[in-house]
Amino acid sequence: MTTPRHEFYESDERLTLSVFDKGANPDEVSVEFEPRKLTYKHGDKVLELQPLKGQIDPAQSSYTVGKVKVEIRLHKVAIGRWGALTGDSPDPLAAFPSAPQPTAEVARKKERKNWEKLSAEALAAEKEKSTEEDPNVGGDATLNSFFQKIFKDADPDTQRAMLKSYQESGGTTLSTNWDEVGKGKVEVKPPQGSEWKRWG
Repeated sequence: MTTPRHEFYESDERLTLSVFDKGANPDEVSVEFEPRKLTYKHGDKVLELQPLKGQIDPAQSSYTVGKVKVEIRLHKVAIGRWGALTGDSPDPLAAFPSAPQPTAEVARKKERKNWEKLSAEALAAEKEKSTEEDPNVGGDATLNSFFQKIFKDADPDTQRAMLKSYQESGGTTLSTNWDEVGKGKVEVKPPQGSEWKRWG
């Protein structure tokens, strides 16, 4: 019984093992795939690899018999490089199949504010306040009611535009145009002749 010469290369998803067995008869070659074990047999040539460094999916693993070598493709269960064919410790990745990392685009989307949720919260909290609760109610009660009525009767896009423009501009801008406001951050526009400064 002899062990045939072999070598491998890998990607994150697959490991390709080349077993050098010149003139191997496809009908006599036997390759058995198990989650942590690979057995190659052809006549008196036997190659047994266990435990494999990582876990494989036997159903998706395959092999082809060529004139010079037999190419065995092992489909990895967990994405990542093994660095070796066998390893005596259980594969830590196998227990936790790797989820693709979020792309920068997805991460940016997560950071964006949910303006629909903010609109709903503002509507839920909407009620006439007393002067003790909000000192601005006093002299500007009519103006406040006017803006509240616009907000209440507006469609969701207009509500989002009003909230976003008012919050991001530090109360210096109030826009109802979501197409314009939704494109980016709303700049602070203090009244002419005054300078805007952040508190704190």
